[in-house]
Amino acid sequence: MSDRVQALAATVVARTAAIAAIPAPTGSEVARAARVTQWWHDDDWGAVHTDATGNVWAAVGPGETDPGGVGAIVLAAHLDTVFPADLPHTVIERDGRLIGPSVGDDAVALAALSAIGALIAGTTKRPVWLLATVGEEGLGNLRGVSAALDSLSSPVAALLALEGNYLGRVSATGVGSLRWRVSVSGPGGHAWEAADVPSAIHVAAAVVGALARLEVVGARTVVNIGRIGGGEAINARARDCWFELDVRADDAEALHTLESEARALIETNTPDAVDVEIDELGRRPAGALDPNHALVRAAVAALEASGIALEFVATSTDANAAHARGIPAIAIGITTGGGEHTPNEWIDLAPIANGLSVAASTVQRFDEEAR
Repeated sequence: MSDRVQALAATVVARTAAIAAIPAPTGSEVARAARVTQWWHDDDWGAVHTDATGNVWAAVGPGETDPGGVGAIVLAAHLDTVFPADLPHTVIERDGRLIGPSVGDDAVALAALSAIGALIAGTTKRPVWLLATVGEEGLGNLRGVSAALDSLSSPVAALLALEGNYLGRVSATGVGSLRWRVSVSGPGGHAWEAADVPSAIHVAAAVVGALARLEVVGARTVVNIGRIGGGEAINARARDCWFELDVRADDAEALHTLESEARALIETNTPDAVDVEIDELGRRPAGALDPNHALVRAAVAALEASGIALEFVATSTDANAAHARGIPAIAIGITTGGGEHTPNEWIDLAPIANGLSVAASTVQRFDEEAR
């Protein structure tokens, strides 16, 4: 590994600790965006700016222009996290690891964007954009990357979503999801005196049981009820109950089928005396890129050249928004780690240099092959 790559990796480690220490729950990414903006100005990238949605941009290589119309390459990492602002964002280094909320998802990827840019600057004929996105996690519904892709006036040849602890993984399949809050309401009454009156909780429980058994043959699907609540007293037929539903599929048609069947199940399991309302909380498109596409081949070749074991996975990332728009996209990583979405999230420091080289090589190989 060259001294230059090692030096870039050291900077990435320092920046990872710095950015992970800044709280950034979805919808409150401004402070992190400001830090990334300052880094990119310091690194002397062109066209550094924050768009109306809150994403941060910088131009690498040929810059903003695309005279040949070959399409730009977008390298994206997300600013937001799943952690509340009042959670202590303490980052420590111990035994070759960095430990703390969001260090792998997605602080190290944010910190790596500029380092990858430095490795590819002057080597690509395509324009390359660095993009730090808002609204990737949870109910952010990919609003940052969606707005970013819709705002570009020139074509996009590829999007690479960088997820910090994905090194060795190549995700060409975007797992789609649908999130609902289902509210059930009924007349209620005394548990003994009005025993024949439907309870909103009983109805909701029947619906939840039916939904949990949903599946689509030939596709990987998951149905999860993550939260539920309601009722007034232990001795009352509940007037109200609600639950939150998360439906996922690795195929767009399967996700559509699940949605239709979920609505039908809710309707058939609801008695006439009870009302049900469905509020959509979020939706992510499913999609996939052909495993033989040049972008996938570039990622595979880069990993193989580095001697890193390869694993194909299906994930839900900023790449989903690109799939939905017909833009070739994959998700790849910078290092290894674990504990995502917990305060004790961790990443390994030693592989970061390799991860930077692999990401840069992926861009360069795709740029060369797809021209």
